[in-house]
This record gives sequence, C-alpha cells and structure tokens, in this order.
Amino acid sequence: MDDELDGKQGVQSLEIGMSILKAMVAGHRSMMLKDIAAAAGMSPPKVHRYLVSLIRAGLVEQDPLTSRYDIGQFALRIGLVAIDRLDRIRLGVAAISDLRDQLNQTVALAVWADRGPVIVRWERPRRPITVNVVTGVHLHLLNSAGGRVFGAFMPKAKIDPLLADELKTLTLPDAIRTRARAEAMLDEVRRTGIATISEGYFAEGVEAAAAPVFNFKGEISMALVVVGVQGTLDMGLDGPLIADLRHAATDLSARLGYAGGTAAVSPSGQ
Repeated sequence: MDDELDGKQGVQSLEIGMSILKAMVAGHRSMMLKDIAAAAGMSPPKVHRYLVSLIRAGLVEQDPLTSRYDIGQFALRIGLVAIDRLDRIRLGVAAISDLRDQLNQTVALAVWADRGPVIVRWERPRRPITVNVVTGVHLHLLNSAGGRVFGAFMPKAKIDPLLADELKTLTLPDAIRTRARAEAMLDEVRRTGIATISEGYFAEGVEAAAAPVFNFKGEISMALVVVGVQGTLDMGLDGPLIADLRHAATDLSARLGYAGGTAAVSPSGQ
C-alpha cells in the first residue's frame, strides 16, 4: 500500500513492458521474438509473456503468417495524438532560450514559409554589445546560415528556383558565386549538419552558425541560428559553440519525433 502511495515508486512490470516496446521501435521494422529479446536484453520466454499482454492491449500485433511482431494500432493512435498535440514553435522557442543562456549569444529560430526561411523568434544575450535580429525577416539561402541549412535539407524542387534567382541577383563571395560552387557548399552543410558564414553574410559585420531540426518524418522543420559580431564566434566545427548548437538541435529533433539521433546528412525529398 505504501508503495502505491509513494510517487517515487513505479510498476516494474509496466516498465519492463515499455522497454520491450522501445526495443521494437528502435528496430524500425517488424521483428522476430528472438530479435526483440536480444534488443531488450531479456530471455525469449520472458519477452513472450509480455508480448501476450501487449497484444491484448493493442500496443503490439503479430503477423500470423510470418510470426513477426510489430507496433499495434493503439500504439499508433497514441503516436498520432502526441504529434497532433505537439507545438513545434513553442518547443523551438524554449530551445533557443536555453541555448541563449548557455552561450550568451543571440539565438534565433527560423522556419520555412512561402518565400523561403523566415525568423519567427529570437533571444537577446546578456552582454553589452549584441546583434539584434528582426522577427519576420526572410533569409536568403546563400548569404545566411539559417538559409544555407534549409537550402541543404529542403527538397530540391523547392530549392532550385530560389537558388537560381539568388545566383542572378545577389552579390556573393567568389566561393559560392557559381551554381557548382553553391551546390558544393550545400553538400558540405549536409555532410557536417552545420552551416557557418562570416564572409558574405547579408548583414555587414555579422557572422552566424545554424543547425537543422528534423521532425518525425526526417524532414527539416526548423533551424536554430546563433548570431554574433564578426570575429567573436568560435566557428570551428569541433569547438564548444558548435557542439552546443548541434546538441540543442539534436535534442529538439528528438522531441519532434525524429529517430535519427544526430542531424541527418542527406536532404529529404530528392
């Protein structure tokens, strides 16, 4: 009775059942009993007993032809309800606030709009000299860190017309002035999962770094952007600022249901 009243106590059998479900989710496919047992670190007979109860609850189903187990209809309904109730902007605003506190730098949140990426929120650091970001400003793909992240990970059908227009109309540094050089830069963003820009930023005297945030479908949903006075940010990919930025983006992606663990290295929709 005391255990039931004590909020710190849990139901061990339920926790074991959930660990079996987690192993099945991590498998990304229907699984045989022995594979589930190996992934969960339990014996097959023990896992089988739990699977019987999970099937009765609708959380697991078994294919009678192959004997493989998979996620059940009720588990899928739970996931759909969770996604429907998810407020990505609210989570993004909390993430940039935490990152601002961690780095003491200006941090912004960008999302994709009709005409490309747009800043929807930013957080000011606690330092005497800061870079202000205008909420609602649209970002070009080639001369902003947030734009480069979207340019790297959005479907090519959406990106190609914008890239062609920017190459014609923007004053760009030699390193990205041609289509081939611009594509090479975006390939590097895809490879590293990070976009940095100092020379050629659309605002003079400013530099920035950005990381993509992915949703449960593996599609880019947002970008976290760190902005500072040119020459003040540690832009090294192995440096602490990029590590903190990458970690924040990875955590936020996980909260949005992305199962990749780290930033994806290939664009979606190609």
